[in-house]
Amino acid sequence: MRISVFGMGLMGTPIALKLAQENFLVTAYNRTTDKLNPLEEQGLTVTTNPQTAIANSDYLILTLSDAAAIQTVLLENADTSFTGKTIIQMGTIAPEESKAIAEEVQRRQGQYLEAPVLGSIPEAKKGTLLVMVGGEETLFQACLPIFKTLGQDPKYIGAVGQAAALKLALNQLIAGLTASFSLSLGLIQREKVDLDKFMGILRDSALYAPTFDKKLPRMGDRTFANPNFPTKHLLKDTRLFLAAAKTVGLDTTGLEGIRDIIEQAIALNLAEADYSAIYQVINPGPTP
Repeated sequence: MRISVFGMGLMGTPIALKLAQENFLVTAYNRTTDKLNPLEEQGLTVTTNPQTAIANSDYLILTLSDAAAIQTVLLENADTSFTGKTIIQMGTIAPEESKAIAEEVQRRQGQYLEAPVLGSIPEAKKGTLLVMVGGEETLFQACLPIFKTLGQDPKYIGAVGQAAALKLALNQLIAGLTASFSLSLGLIQREKVDLDKFMGILRDSALYAPTFDKKLPRMGDRTFANPNFPTKHLLKDTRLFLAAAKTVGLDTTGLEGIRDIIEQAIALNLAEADYSAIYQVINPGPTP
């Protein structure tokens, strides 16, 4: 199977390398060459020309930053045909955006699946991402060799838009859980409650989520560098969720407050930091 991966960001690079390790014929596309050089050294075909990447492969995996980037890279040239090609969109975008891209791909005689993932760089490297797929089930079945390389148990969710909605629902929990834990941790620290006792009781309760232990060292030390998921992406996904939720009539007041906190973190120059940097806003302390 010939696969082109578009966008060599935090997820695109390990996904491209994992596919290549499993003997898929991989072409890596990126707008700039700096992220392509290490891939070329490992034997992958690389290009800064999207048309070359499209022509090289039958399967086009999109790990681009947002729907606007997909439009620019994949759909801007009105003459581009996707006859015989399957586009697999793996980024986090809104359900309506995914549906619109699917319609355009199909208009150009291509096939489309959305396949957002839960997990980050370590899981991409190990092939243990949680892969959620929306689109035609027969097409999902045909693409299982790709999905099983990236995640051991890929899930078929339903029609295009449903997997995208599921991914936003999960990422909303990232924002909510991180903000809530930051607030509780801040009170514990300021009231000088024993941290180990707090965490021990929390771990034994129904309130516990593993992400609390994962982010505790970053929050405790206020070290937010080298992220697997930066604050700017959490803001993008939170805004996408808010728009989707309002469209279907949900009350989003609580999440709007968390969005404001994330925006404050961005204003503190923490856009490229790990998303747990919102703790710096909730419990202000020394600048990291």
